[in-house]
Parts: sequence; C-alpha cells; structure tokens
Amino acid sequence: MADSVLENLVVDLVEWLATRERTYEDVMAAWRISCPKLLVWEEASDRGLATREARNRSSIVRITLRGAELLQQRRPSPRVEDDMEKAT
Repeated sequence: MADSVLENLVVDLVEWLATRERTYEDVMAAWRISCPKLLVWEEASDRGLATREARNRSSIVRITLRGAELLQQRRPSPRVEDDMEKAT
C-alpha cells in the first residue's frame, strides 16, 4: 500500500510543478514529509520527473519531459501537452 501512496504523491507533486516553476525552498516547504518512507521529492528527482537548476542566485524546480510524459499517462489533459513543450 505504501508504494501506491508514494506513487500518487509523486504524481501529485509533478502535477503541482507543472502549473509553474517553483523555487526549491517552496517545494521543500510544501512537500517535505517527515515519514522517511514517503520521500516524495527525492523519489520524483531520482526518477527524473523533476529537476532543480540554479537561476539568478536561486534554485528553481520544474518538471522534466519525463515528468510531463508521466502526467500524460496518468492524468491526461490538454494542459499536459503544453507542459511537455515547456519541459523540453
């Protein structure tokens, strides 16, 4: 059951990131979970669904093409195609 919970949370995170770029600090504040078995950010990052990059002395998090493809598979919507273009 924990695997399906983690999977759903990862998809939720990627979907949340798809709405706009976020600072790393915002991501950590919104998605840090105290339970070590549910490391949502780490899982999304390790799977290549989200990336963190330095920009203007800040750290920005955005979805990757792989993240946009996951959203297309799991939660298809017209917006996901736009997100895939942004991720490239």
